[in-house]
Amino acid sequence: MTTNEMKRKLKDGKPAIGVWIALGDPIIVEHLAAQGWDWLCVDTEHNPIDLATMTSMFQAIGRYPCAPMARIPEVSELGIKRILDAGAWGIVAPNVKTREEAELVAAYAQYPPQGRRSIGSGRHALSFHTDMETYLQRANDEILRVVQIEHVDALPNLDAIFSVPGIDACFIGPNDLCASMGLAPSLEPPHREFAEAIGVILAAARRHGVAPGIHNARPETASRRIADGWRMVGCGSDIAHVTAGARGALEAIRLT
Repeated sequence: MTTNEMKRKLKDGKPAIGVWIALGDPIIVEHLAAQGWDWLCVDTEHNPIDLATMTSMFQAIGRYPCAPMARIPEVSELGIKRILDAGAWGIVAPNVKTREEAELVAAYAQYPPQGRRSIGSGRHALSFHTDMETYLQRANDEILRVVQIEHVDALPNLDAIFSVPGIDACFIGPNDLCASMGLAPSLEPPHREFAEAIGVILAAARRHGVAPGIHNARPETASRRIADGWRMVGCGSDIAHVTAGARGALEAIRLT
C-alpha cells in the first residue's frame, strides 16, 4: 500500500505545500501534480464539483507523488465517507468550532474500532495501489484528518478540538476567520488582531502535536509562514494561478 508521504511529512514536522482546487478539471490537477506539489485539495464545499468529476481528478493526481485531498461539503457521515471512498488521501473539514464537530470528523474518517466509518465499495483501495483487505487494515494510519479553523468562536475551544484522538492537522481559512472577527476578509490579512489569533492557534496546535496549517495568496507569505512554524501550507488556487499567468502574459503583450 502506498504511504501517504504528506501525512508522514507533517508528523515529522516538515512542511507540505499545496494548492487549493476550485476548477473541476482533471487535466489541470494532473499538470499541477506533475509539478511536484505535496498536495492538492479539491474544494467541494464552495465549488460546483460533483462526485464523479472529483473521482476523475483523484485519478489524475494519483499518477504522481502528490496527495489527493478534498474539503468536504459538510461535517457529516455522508459528507466524509463518499469522498474517502472516492479515493481521497485526506479530508479538510470546514468551519470546525467545537470538540463535538472534531469528534465527528475523527469518527467518520476512521474504521472501527477507532471510528465509525462504514465499509463499502469504491476506489479507495485503488487510490493507494493496494487491495481492499490491506486498505481496511491500514487506512486509519494513512488517511489525513484536518479540521479547518475559520471562525473566532473556535478559539476558546482549541485545546478541546486539537486533543481529539485522530485529528492530525488544522488549517486556517484567513478570509472567513477575518470576517468572523469583524475584519475585512483577505488571504493576506494586514490586521494585528488576525496575527494575534493565528499565533494562539499555532501555539495550541503545537501543544497537542497537531500539524498547523494556513492558506496564503502569495509565495512570499507561504515561505514566511513555513519559517514561523506552519506546516500544512497552501499557496493560491488553480483559478488564481491560471488567471495570474494569463493576465501577466496579456499585460506583457500590450506593453510591447
